[in-house]
Amino acid sequence: MASVTLSGIEKNFGDTRVIKGVDIAIGDGEFAVFVGPSGCGKSTLLRMIAGLDDPAAGQIRIGDRVVNGLAPKERGVSMVFQTYALYPHMTVRDNLGFGLMISGTEKSTIGSKVAGAARILGLDKLLDRLPRQLSGGQRQRVAMGRAMVRDPKVFLFDEPLSNLDAKLRVQMRTEIRALHQRLKTTSIYVTHDQIEAMTMADRIIVLRDGLVEQIGTPAHLYDHPCNTFVATFIGSPSMNLVPGLAVGTGATPDAGGHIALGEQISALSERRVVLGLRPEHLRVREAGYANGIPCEVKVVEFSGADTLLTCEAQGHPVQALVHDRLLVKPGDRVTLDIEPHLVHVFDEATQQRI
Repeated sequence: MASVTLSGIEKNFGDTRVIKGVDIAIGDGEFAVFVGPSGCGKSTLLRMIAGLDDPAAGQIRIGDRVVNGLAPKERGVSMVFQTYALYPHMTVRDNLGFGLMISGTEKSTIGSKVAGAARILGLDKLLDRLPRQLSGGQRQRVAMGRAMVRDPKVFLFDEPLSNLDAKLRVQMRTEIRALHQRLKTTSIYVTHDQIEAMTMADRIIVLRDGLVEQIGTPAHLYDHPCNTFVATFIGSPSMNLVPGLAVGTGATPDAGGHIALGEQISALSERRVVLGLRPEHLRVREAGYANGIPCEVKVVEFSGADTLLTCEAQGHPVQALVHDRLLVKPGDRVTLDIEPHLVHVFDEATQQRI
């Protein structure tokens, strides 16, 4: 195992600067997730750690060793790709052991390591099958096993679940997390899916436009997003952002009504703010309730345990996720209320947390 440290990393593709000075420190044995929208640079960073791309500037350390300029095979990393990258003419057994074979590992050692990986991943009975005879989840296990047998210092995962159906993705992310807890190998996982990031990571690195927006545990990013971008990217359904004016110990949203915020907001009186309201924190009250945002219900989506209401308040869309069996329907008037300590407050001009 080893730590991974990125210092001042930059990367250009032609005249386009895609990584703009990134500093990240990932601890020994940590499961870190790079998350962000398409084009933010997360896969490019992963490829530079792997040695598949070279940074234009900056330093990459794996453990105590600077690996800039080292070939991928010399870095002590193993990568699991989005497309699995299995050899179609080879059996599962041969796919698992191929990397060891070309590196000159003894046959007895290859056999032992392949058997061990197959046992951990539940591939024991599939060793003589070809990739075309496997399901998507089984192919992903083979790709993971091929990385495991090399005993890497660092596992790198590049959106490995994006080709799987929703149910299998949930199962596989549980298996990957369980595998990490068993092996304790430093792991870096790239995804655009914030649910994957929240459920799998020890720490999340949120990226946008080649820069790090925030680094923290899933709970910290959920409870204390540093700006409106992180606030809306972390959490599902996405946080509601409602502009308004701070007044006394509360705020008057542009969407109407009044939101109580407590004494801590009094210093911001008469300042333009953005109120961050997580849908799961909103409570549905009768029309005319004193605190909250009055609105009209537009869509009701029942999903069993939860009901998602999409409402409109003076042209502003607001969503509420509730666990109760509500007797509301499109066209009803309600008030969406929230406890003061659950409101996130951002500066309207900078979009930064206050």
